[in-house]
Amino acid sequence: MDHIVSSSWRPAWAAVGAAALLAACGGGGGGGSGFAFLPVVPAAPDAPAPAPAASPPAASPEARPGTLQSCSDLASKAAFNGTAYTSITSVAAGTLTVAGVSTPTPAHCLVQGKMNERTSSVDGRTYAIGFEMRLPVDWNGRFFYQANGGLDGSVAPATGGVGGGSPTTTALHMGFAVISSDAGHSGAQNPVFGIDPQARLDYGYNAVAQLTPMAKNLIAKAYGRGADRSYFGGCSNGGRHAMVAAARSANEYDGILAGNPGFNLPKAAVAQLYGVQQYAQVTTANTPAGKPDLQTAFTQAEMDTVAGAVRSKCDALDGATDGIVADVQACKAAFKLATDVPTCSGARDGSCLTAAQKTVLDNVFGGARNTAGAALYSSFPYDAGINGADWRQWEFANSQNLDTAAVGFVFSAPPLGTSRPPGIDFALGFSMDADAPGIFATTALYTESAMSFMTPPNPGNLAALRDRGSKLMVYHGTSDAVFSSDDTTRWYDELRAANGGDASGFARFFPVPGMNHCGRGPATDQFDMLTPLVAWVEKGKAPDSVVAAARGAGANVVNAELPAGWSAARTRPLCPYPKVASYVGGDLESAASFACR
Repeated sequence: MDHIVSSSWRPAWAAVGAAALLAACGGGGGGGSGFAFLPVVPAAPDAPAPAPAASPPAASPEARPGTLQSCSDLASKAAFNGTAYTSITSVAAGTLTVAGVSTPTPAHCLVQGKMNERTSSVDGRTYAIGFEMRLPVDWNGRFFYQANGGLDGSVAPATGGVGGGSPTTTALHMGFAVISSDAGHSGAQNPVFGIDPQARLDYGYNAVAQLTPMAKNLIAKAYGRGADRSYFGGCSNGGRHAMVAAARSANEYDGILAGNPGFNLPKAAVAQLYGVQQYAQVTTANTPAGKPDLQTAFTQAEMDTVAGAVRSKCDALDGATDGIVADVQACKAAFKLATDVPTCSGARDGSCLTAAQKTVLDNVFGGARNTAGAALYSSFPYDAGINGADWRQWEFANSQNLDTAAVGFVFSAPPLGTSRPPGIDFALGFSMDADAPGIFATTALYTESAMSFMTPPNPGNLAALRDRGSKLMVYHGTSDAVFSSDDTTRWYDELRAANGGDASGFARFFPVPGMNHCGRGPATDQFDMLTPLVAWVEKGKAPDSVVAAARGAGANVVNAELPAGWSAARTRPLCPYPKVASYVGGDLESAASFACR
């Protein structure tokens, strides 16, 4: 027997907070309500699943528009093995609240359902892959798979993110047919779905594999023909899903958009626990529960001082002193915490760091290691946005709940969370020597390790994606606290090396200076990468840059962390690595004054 599940974990781990587990990585609620339930209409047991329309060859023309032909009759018309459609309704044009923002939405057919419902023989729970799909009446001929964030567990509204912080449009608004899913478990099952081996695989990659042909079949029956082009996108864990799709589902998707991709998510989660252990060494107070208060490890003023020192050394390296560190690689050589931030000679007053604080911060930014000094995850760049609220949330809060829950129940084999206390106690008791290798472990019950089911196989190759003619665009905020942009840079360097030194013909990586995890920070973080991805796939127009805007006064959602001296409408080009946005002269607030070099 691989492990014995104790009942003692239930109330303790439940206190971690389901909302944090769902929302921390960009997961959201939703899924609709108030619709009548329809009878389950699976395909006949002895009949094969209806064959979806095949994806077009890479040289086919751009997608053709179409009109919705069926909605209310799709339950029987689009029957598919293992699929139950629980609600199908027509939705009039109007607005839809997405991440708290009212978003214009075209008239569409909303289909909700579940696939592969089963009762686990391991934990006795009922699991299914929940989904919703929105099929616009006026269709642009394209399919978009929306990958969600966090530990999943919630069917977020299927609208299709186009990239960055609070975009002004969605894939649905553009006319895409969009699907969203919970990746095979409910929010109430977070994080303990990890006890069930199949639920782990569904979360890692199998939900995408199951839903893709079902969604393509649904499109074919709704519009009378299959989608001409298929796209996939998400940020955070959604970016991980996208990177996995680029490797595992290369023949199903023509264009893939991966934002702040945690494609080494188990390693990143372990690194977060390492951070908890480091920060606990320099806290100055305890919480009411008597635990180290990580918020006191580095005050806001102290991180402001560090970020200011980074700007002082690195801001002008791109030719413009504008509060943006565009040349991250040059900054790595220019900034040294030991000498560029004052060392406190007396009490901590926010203007300096103690020697112990410098050691801790350099350890965290240098990347998690075991006691032998072996790297467990990548380093992080010192950047202008490391004093952001989102950075603090990940380092000092999410690290104690989301990451401990993920490592405890989903990424270790067997699950460590069934026999250990939750929260910060789990993090502080986690051994970087004895426990960290558990993300690579298998047992007779857990036959795939977390590093197998969560990560893209051979991500530095992607020959199948390349040879099919599909395109991949990746973006990553350089002030991301949880998923390292250094890790993404290292991956892209490997991809370049595997392609004769240049992978730009099918994959491009766009660092976003100053941006935290999928948005915010002192950054031009509002951009649309889906439109240039479509142009690249369907018209052969490769994206040499993407214009990004600051979200100042007048934006749909204002970014409160923009520096006071910035124009509310500042724009910048995001450049494909290794190019950097360099100042060429003119208005410092305009993207036109910069060139990718």
